[in-house]
Amino acid sequence: MFSLAIKSTISLDTSLPFSFSSLYFFTQPNKTPRKNSVTQKMSTLIVPATIPSVSEDCEQLRKAFEGWGTNEKLIISILGHRNAAQRKLIRQTYAETYGEDLLKALDKELTHDFERAVLLWALEPAERDALLANEATKRWTSSNQVLMEIACTRSSHDLLLARQAYHARYKKSLEEDVAYHTTGDFRKLLVPLVSAYRYEGDEVNMTLAKSEAKLLHEKISNKAYNDEDLIRILTTRSKAQINATLNHYKNEFKNDIEKDLEADPKDEFLSILRATIKCLTRSEEYFEKVLRLAINKQGTDEGALTRVVTTRAEIDMKIIKDEYHKRNSVPLDHAIAKDTHGDYEDLLLALIGHGDA
Repeated sequence: MFSLAIKSTISLDTSLPFSFSSLYFFTQPNKTPRKNSVTQKMSTLIVPATIPSVSEDCEQLRKAFEGWGTNEKLIISILGHRNAAQRKLIRQTYAETYGEDLLKALDKELTHDFERAVLLWALEPAERDALLANEATKRWTSSNQVLMEIACTRSSHDLLLARQAYHARYKKSLEEDVAYHTTGDFRKLLVPLVSAYRYEGDEVNMTLAKSEAKLLHEKISNKAYNDEDLIRILTTRSKAQINATLNHYKNEFKNDIEKDLEADPKDEFLSILRATIKCLTRSEEYFEKVLRLAINKQGTDEGALTRVVTTRAEIDMKIIKDEYHKRNSVPLDHAIAKDTHGDYEDLLLALIGHGDA
């Protein structure tokens, strides 16, 4: 469980002491990329049609911190129903009005899993990804797939913004930290993944798809899982091109590539290769599995649950919820309500669209 014994610092990762300044001095990108209509339709965030002025939101948040107790419900009613651009403006206005970063105020007032969820949600998406990536490098093991998750499920522009935020906060590149903390085949895969800037158009070269499907099948048949061409294809081709290649792979060789990569279920490198393919082609299935394992395991994995909800609520949580329901025959909000409680539960449910704003 996430806990804070000392309120002068925050620890967004229970194993990594993390000072407030680590969040406060993030250099924020000047431009917030516009979300397309498809992303907006897949978001579960409920923003009221009419919202108070940003100054009123800041005033209400200030009131939530006053007195002997914190008004967590008020915090959720505001931050849990504002989009990224609105939250950024709230944070800027709060600092201008009260001379204190909103994150610092939240840090002083909140605790445990609820605190981590609110702080991650309050960050800009690029800041959040930089923080999560830094945590992942410091606690990296062969079974940790967070770096791959960030690299493969963000748009090329969003991944670039995350790398820029990483530069600004940590005074070094994400690539160099990934290279330093990983080893062997994992380094060979992860460094180009986090460095990628994939083409995002729909154009597909079918001749290339056929030839690279044949190449992938050859390498996998020879158990050359770390082959440079296999890694090159997964780390550089557009998602549309990879989809076309893998569709041809299945049609030509009568098997999903992920099935052919199950030679050794205990092999962690094969596991991350399969997860890479899933993130690049069917990310909702990947996130459904992360949520299922986080909720169904003995003792909820709040870290994974919080990460998926806070990073996908504004992107594609509707699809993930549908996939979860289909796979588990239980709505995601019911599963979360069963395994969490209190203000933490209320915030997660708000972010996945349970209830009204």
